[in-house]
Amino acid sequence: MSDIHELQRVIAQFSEERDWDQFHNGKDLAIGLSIEASELLEAFLWKAPEDVDVEKVKEELADVFNYALQIATKYDLDVKQIVLDKLEKNATKYPVEKARGVATKYDEL
Repeated sequence: MSDIHELQRVIAQFSEERDWDQFHNGKDLAIGLSIEASELLEAFLWKAPEDVDVEKVKEELADVFNYALQIATKYDLDVKQIVLDKLEKNATKYPVEKARGVATKYDEL
């Protein structure tokens, strides 16, 4: 079993033990993910990047991963495969010879 699958299993067990699955539809999980991503952003607000509280970042990033993995579980998605598929699409959009060292959107390269 991969580390990702193990995390999904542990998260699912945590939720099942508390009877929270009834609240975990795709829409609400996506909303929760967005809220947690905003809380991650809050850790950086009004700070220089080097002044961020790394413990706060770890806590909020864990929440983001938690929700993302719950969504993947809900829709029976292979996390590794969807990430690899997206990287392949991005490699086409952002070829190295055009995108290297440039922070420009693909349609402006």
